[in-house]
Amino acid sequence: MATNIPPHNLQEVIDATICLLDKPTATVSELMAHLPGPDFPTGAYICGRANIRRFYETGRGSIKIRAKAEIVEKDGKEQIIVSEIPYAVNKEMLVKRIADLVNEKKIVGISGLRDESSRRAGIRIVVDIKRGAMGSIVLNQLYAHTALESVFGSTMLVVDHNRPRVMNLVQVLQAYIDHRLEVVTRRARFELEKAEARAHILEGLLIALDNIDDIVHIIRNSRTREDAAATMGQRFNLTKVQTGAILDMRLHQLTGLALEDIQAEYDELQKTIKYLRELLASREMRLGVIKTELIEVRDKHSNARRSEIIADEGDLQIADLIARHSCVITVSNSGYIKRGPADTYRRQQRG
Repeated sequence: MATNIPPHNLQEVIDATICLLDKPTATVSELMAHLPGPDFPTGAYICGRANIRRFYETGRGSIKIRAKAEIVEKDGKEQIIVSEIPYAVNKEMLVKRIADLVNEKKIVGISGLRDESSRRAGIRIVVDIKRGAMGSIVLNQLYAHTALESVFGSTMLVVDHNRPRVMNLVQVLQAYIDHRLEVVTRRARFELEKAEARAHILEGLLIALDNIDDIVHIIRNSRTREDAAATMGQRFNLTKVQTGAILDMRLHQLTGLALEDIQAEYDELQKTIKYLRELLASREMRLGVIKTELIEVRDKHSNARRSEIIADEGDLQIADLIARHSCVITVSNSGYIKRGPADTYRRQQRG
């Protein structure tokens, strides 16, 4: 089994996830308003929204990627300037393929070919067109015979609960939300246990500081650490963890300032414990945490889309050919139904 999920724009994916968080019944069309399609790091054009929709609805599809090229005129001749190439296409192999096509006379309108790419300028492949040849025809030939136009086969195959599944866009985003719910829940449980353990120790320290004279007397009159711990535990109803923390205290921690610090820490811990318990009891609160964290990631790491999505001949639908207008539907008592344009009727404005 193999998966091949195209790269996407971080901001768009997060926006679509937030949309699904706010509206769990969102459809693929509603999510595509935020996530229009893949976004490749090499840029280029993505041709056709119908293929993207098919991929998002079924989990399988093919996405056509076309290099970004423009035809310019220089010294009375046309040039094709390629500035972005399809994802996963090797530039050197692409240039070699164009040169082979010229040598094999499969493309006859090219007079020169140069790779002017650099770190500063990025991708720049220059194709000189012969006088009398049309740059648009040569460019279409390059699209047809080289990797300037390629197809990215996409399969959203994932491992979900130890089982391989092909998911659509809604399912894969929901699986991510479910995963984040589990992460937030486990993290809250861990932090709650940690906070409760620390609060338990602080409770013992506060008891000791409130009865500092008796504590010092018990310690001074005990032969061993174990005897002191047992005596304190019986007298003040302390646990072994609490007595151990008391016996580990240094002399400078017995001042009034230390008591204030411990009390302030204990009060803050009580607020944290209360919040974490409410968080674990409320799914809506956990979803809110997920949304907040996603927004923080988006604001910190988002960047602009690189691949432009353009229309393709496969995007045309029957509905696009019909003009939109208002209609009136009439139904007779015998079941006859008729549709007619609304401007056929007019209001009489009587009474």
